Amino acid sequence: RAGAASKWEIREKVWEHLEASGLAEFPRPVRGRIPNFKGSLQACCSLRGLDVFSRAREVKVDPDKPLEGARLAALQARKTLLVPTPRLRTGLFNRIVPPPGATKEVLRRCATSQGVREFSVPVGLDSKAQVDLVVVGSVAVSEKGWRIGKGEGYADMEYAMMVSMGAVQEDTPVVTIVHDCQVLDIAEELLDDHDLTVDYILTPTRTIQTNCKRPKPQGIIWHKASYISEMLGKIPILKTLRSREKQAGKDVTLKEEHPVLENTNRAAAPDRKVTAADTQPWAAPEGQPRVEGDPINPRLEGSDPITTVYVGNLPASLRVSELKSALRELQVPPVRLSWQGAQHRAFLDYRDEGAAERAVCSLQDLSLGGSALRVELAKGHRNRG
Repeated sequence: RAGAASKWEIREKVWEHLEASGLAEFPRPVRGRIPNFKGSLQACCSLRGLDVFSRAREVKVDPDKPLEGARLAALQARKTLLVPTPRLRTGLFNRIVPPPGATKEVLRRCATSQGVREFSVPVGLDSKAQVDLVVVGSVAVSEKGWRIGKGEGYADMEYAMMVSMGAVQEDTPVVTIVHDCQVLDIAEELLDDHDLTVDYILTPTRTIQTNCKRPKPQGIIWHKASYISEMLGKIPILKTLRSREKQAGKDVTLKEEHPVLENTNRAAAPDRKVTAADTQPWAAPEGQPRVEGDPINPRLEGSDPITTVYVGNLPASLRVSELKSALRELQVPPVRLSWQGAQHRAFLDYRDEGAAERAVCSLQDLSLGGSALRVELAKGHRNRG
């Protein structure tokens, strides 16, 4: 049992246990993610047995892999399915619209992350969405309904934004789907006002109704959570919402506003397009970065085309060894790594585009040191020898 451990200790314990016990499923490693687990489809199937699901017309389900079965259940039941856009970069939700006469196979595809991208229509702040049921992923949850996510605050933020746009009410039920080993004792003092609680927990063997009486977040508490300042640099729709609430006369002052926003601007810098000059270690403005070569083949032929992957939003506390370790675990080690810790970024060189794309795919949705990595191909870059 987790006892009065900190949130991070509980997360680490769950991730470690899932891996060590053989319960972890793709994408691996589960550390830093909402973990996928053996039996997730079975747990998702229990959703169909809940009255709150039967009555719901519009269902919001997070994009995490273990919730794929929940997205499928909503589509098969012909409900309106809303899925948040990854990291809320391009808006708030996508509505999944299967093609007319979609077969079971097509619906299955619509429920995958690829399908979410292919069969979706954006839903903005002005939509008249009325969400009847919210399904979120968790790293750990208690039978009382206290929930711990992966530490980035996106599920809490999405819920708070839905409150602000009138898409959910105080009594809108929240369901989470986890493995039995993720149901732990969590001390109530670990919960903040902005933390989302859950009403139902579905596992491969149980359906738990928490009867949680703790109120859910009533909109965004701008002054309370320090992570909101950081998110403003990453989530365009959050800025829009803040200016609307300010116009409506609400207090939108941020916690430790000025110093935090200064850091945020630096962290948000990678949102600009990554150019070839950015990827050349010798062009780095703030001193020479460390270039880590492949120990097996340290020399790269000048004539070989190299595809470079950009990794941004690295936390200041992260060491190059931790990134290298994560790359090895994910089985996507580059032939060369250019570490630019002062600028919170690194560049990974791969021998071909296929290897680079596998790395982008594997690193997507990964958190290191509590920060979600920003990963993309550094287009147009070629090794200059």
